[in-house]
Amino acid sequence: MRNLMLSFTAACLAALASGCAQKNAPANVYPLSEGFVDAHGMLIYCSELGSGKPLVIVHGGPGASHDYFLPYLLPLARTHRLIFIDERGSGRSEKLEDPSGYTVEAMVEDLESVRSSLGLGKIDLLGHSFGGVLAQAYALKYQEHLDHLVLCSTFHSTRAMNGVFRRMMEKMSPELRARIQKMESAGLYGHGKDFEKNRYTDEYMTAAWGEGYFPYLYQNHPDPNYSATAAGNMSWDLYRAMWGSDGEFVIDGNLSSVEYAGRLGTIRVPTLITAGDNDECSPELAHEMNGLIAGSKLVILPRSGHMTFVDQPGMFIKSVDDFLQDRR
Repeated sequence: MRNLMLSFTAACLAALASGCAQKNAPANVYPLSEGFVDAHGMLIYCSELGSGKPLVIVHGGPGASHDYFLPYLLPLARTHRLIFIDERGSGRSEKLEDPSGYTVEAMVEDLESVRSSLGLGKIDLLGHSFGGVLAQAYALKYQEHLDHLVLCSTFHSTRAMNGVFRRMMEKMSPELRARIQKMESAGLYGHGKDFEKNRYTDEYMTAAWGEGYFPYLYQNHPDPNYSATAAGNMSWDLYRAMWGSDGEFVIDGNLSSVEYAGRLGTIRVPTLITAGDNDECSPELAHEMNGLIAGSKLVILPRSGHMTFVDQPGMFIKSVDDFLQDRR
């Protein structure tokens, strides 16, 4: 079975690296290739479609997967070779026994292994939410491998993001705030039946991700299929290591190390920063990042929450596509 898996992985990587699936397809057909890159002992899942300049896309969470980008980012495949990855421990990628290995720094090296192993050369890189944090960290170490950087609905400072969360809590109704704080004070893990103990309770997911977050997730086109409890289908050991164990409105895991304000000025590649005007990652953070990265472009999407490509899909795709097509 292991040999079969390795053969499958090698075949998939060969298809990804050569783009052979695309070569034999009609111009209006976009085959999907998938496989795994062995990134120094971590099997990282990759999915590719489209043709043109490579655009690598990294997801949020931390601990989600690339799936939430689909179908919204598909139009970019008409002009770009899209490479979606699932970060270590997320989605279809390999998981760690020791959660201490879930760090931004380790994921940067995974991303560089994907770029190098697939022979992508210089890439465009798009990161959303936590993926935007990862994209910044990659740019700070490997910007010589970047042509364009797109930072979507993200943050550059955990201290600043925690300030956003404090203000979010202050705006809640007293009843909701008290209910959330009561559950947080009691501890968020270890409750319920055995299969529930290693994640938030459904009650807390509903209060925090539903009642608390939802207005900052969607504005113009709320997803009618959104479910706060379904959002809990994620890598919980990774999430606890990176976000922390004390609730949704404070980051106190190893993401506390994310303080990039003093270093963003070293980024020289063309950079696009996007956010929704009612984004969970406040547009104030986007404005600050715009001021720190010389020559960067800022787009604030109207009537949009955190999921800007759902709220304003046409505006989002045009903003990204126009930016990436400008090769000056």
